Amino acid sequence: MNIQRNILTKYLSGGLLGLLIALPAVSSTQEFTAEREKYPKFEREKTVYKVAPGKWKGARLEDGQPDVQGQWSNTISNHTNFTDPQGATPGEKPRTPLGPRSERAPSRVIDPVDGQIPFQPWARALQQEYLKNFSDPIKPEYVEPLARCAPGGPSKSFMWHGYEIRQYPGYVLFLFDSGSRLIQVSDKKNLEKKPHLNQKIKLWNGDSRGYWEGNTLVVEVKNNNSKSRFGRTGEFSGTETSIQERFIFDNNGERYSYQATYTDPTVFTRPWTLEIPARRVEKFAEDGWNNQLAIAQHDGKELILEAYEQICTENNGGFGGGAVIGGASAAIH
Repeated sequence: MNIQRNILTKYLSGGLLGLLIALPAVSSTQEFTAEREKYPKFEREKTVYKVAPGKWKGARLEDGQPDVQGQWSNTISNHTNFTDPQGATPGEKPRTPLGPRSERAPSRVIDPVDGQIPFQPWARALQQEYLKNFSDPIKPEYVEPLARCAPGGPSKSFMWHGYEIRQYPGYVLFLFDSGSRLIQVSDKKNLEKKPHLNQKIKLWNGDSRGYWEGNTLVVEVKNNNSKSRFGRTGEFSGTETSIQERFIFDNNGERYSYQATYTDPTVFTRPWTLEIPARRVEKFAEDGWNNQLAIAQHDGKELILEAYEQICTENNGGFGGGAVIGGASAAIH
């Protein structure tokens, strides 16, 4: 726990300097801005890019981990609709015409093949209750957790805004728009030397232990508090849920597939698996959603990209504005 605390303390105390990414110098900020506008736009894909498990042929860090650090984002949609990612929330009018279901991205559920979570009857009824009360919550449990700036949960965090992956000896750290997640990494044969927390301790993003197997980070997640939702459509898991995750990275370092199998006989009739495709975003234009790297303001002459410093408050505007006094016009330093 001391190592985890030191890593997070180092990140937090480092401020924005810890997020800086150096770029080639140009003569002026205006010139750099013009160059950035030439970058391709991050387009949502209608199909799921598949990455196959295999050997890792890319760069490695000093502790032997495949080097997968950088800025990433999912490729098909956010968390609006879990089983129809590019569809609208049921009961709401689509912002744009949707077209046939066959022309949209598939369900995030890849097993069972029907694309639906195999809920027990009582759990399906509760999911429908959450969905019905999403837009006008009359009880605290109906309020979308992200609206209260809570972490997104082990899987939902990968559907939200872009995020950063950092690596340290024996650890992989995810820095999300809302919250962070730390995975302890060791050899598969030494996993028992890093046991999970006491199961009485429940966390928004769970407690993660993993190991590298070629190009795949294999992770076991326990200690879930089950307060997060998979989407605005109300899907959820339970406090006894265990998750087996596989982060399968392409050797070109540009994409990875995230697969997670959820097991909880108190909520589901059988284990089920979701998939979220992701790709690196540094080479795309900043868009405030998938790629949140902006031009840093500092006293030096070097032009630098950095992730937004975001303030999460209920009813806030874009990136810390709105409900924060002066936030909308405050410069990022």
